Amino acid sequence: MKDELMKMLEEREDEMIEIRRYLHEHPELSFKEEKTAVYIADFYNGKDVEIETNVGNGHGIIVTIKGASEGKTVGLRADFDALPIEEEADVPFKSKNKGVMHACGHDAHTAYLLILADCLIQLKDKMKGTIKIIHQHAEEQPPGGAKSIMDSGKLADLDAIFGIHVLPMAPAGTVGYHSGYSFNGRTYFKLRIQGVGGHGSSPHKANDAIVAGAYFVTAVQTVVSRRVNPLDAGVVTIGSFDGKGSFNVIKDSIEIEGDIRYSNEETQEVIDKEFHRVGSIIRCDL
Repeated sequence: MKDELMKMLEEREDEMIEIRRYLHEHPELSFKEEKTAVYIADFYNGKDVEIETNVGNGHGIIVTIKGASEGKTVGLRADFDALPIEEEADVPFKSKNKGVMHACGHDAHTAYLLILADCLIQLKDKMKGTIKIIHQHAEEQPPGGAKSIMDSGKLADLDAIFGIHVLPMAPAGTVGYHSGYSFNGRTYFKLRIQGVGGHGSSPHKANDAIVAGAYFVTAVQTVVSRRVNPLDAGVVTIGSFDGKGSFNVIKDSIEIEGDIRYSNEETQEVIDKEFHRVGSIIRCDL
């Protein structure tokens, strides 16, 4: 059956590419994947499977493929939301949604899972057990859709669950795996620094939010270098510093947004503690 499945997948490579490019042209942000969810659900219409839509706190989809005999229940999972990025690549399947792009490969994840699921449906009379195809929404906004799908109880019967992520740095055709964590955890943060505005000619009468924000950006860079165990992975990224104003006016408030990544929960706790410590020094809301 394995050889038969691989042959079927290879024969449908062009279809897989076609689906991926269609999804790439029509990306949707987390929790707004209405049309993508309809596209996915329509793919299964008329097939001998059980389809559950709107699973979890958004547009999650679970498709159940029951084999011919009893056996274990296995989940196969892929995500389908996109990112708030403007696509600059000049390709025929360039994003048609301004400011939204599949920059993280979720279009490819969905394309392979759809074709894989269809092949498994055709082979289900030769299968033992049950396979649940899990199309997860809102992966880009943790905890996003994943936790809500788990909390729904619809995956409580799984014996195992598998998923993959494209990795453009690896040579084509390479599949990597190892025990333990494969990817870092991720936390989004947003903070607002409230100061006292004023005129550039009278800085002593103001409390400059930009200066405080600049201190925060510099200070949190030391969290990983001086507080995290060097044998553990930790990354702090400041992705947005919104302090636009007039050249001669001292800003009263700014907003900073960013991304934190960590290899384990202990590192997450250290970074979280240090972020709040630095925040308390400059009295910002994190």
